[in-house]
Amino acid sequence: MSVVELADLKGHLNIIDDMDDDLIAGKIAAAEGWIAAFTGADWPPANPVPDALKEAIRQLAAHLYENREASLVGVTAQQLPFGLLDLLAPYRAWAF
Repeated sequence: MSVVELADLKGHLNIIDDMDDDLIAGKIAAAEGWIAAFTGADWPPANPVPDALKEAIRQLAAHLYENREASLVGVTAQQLPFGLLDLLAPYRAWAF
C-alpha cells in the first residue's frame, strides 16, 4: 500500500480527470522507492507516516510526472524539487 494515495497526489497536481491515473500511480511508486533507497529506512515507514515524508513523496512524484524527459529545451531544469533533500534529511539512516 502506498504512503501517498492517488487521490492525494492528483489533488497536489490539480488533476481532476482519470486519464493519467496509471501513470500517476507509477510515479508515486517510483518516488516511494527512490525515497526508501535514499533514506535507507524500512519501507513503508512507521505508522503514522511523518507529514514531511508524505510531502517529499508528493514533491518527487509530481516532479517525475511533470518532467518526463531527461532533457528540457528552453527551461531552467533542476535535478530534484527544491527542498526535497531537506525534508528527507532527518529520516536518512547514515552509515560510515
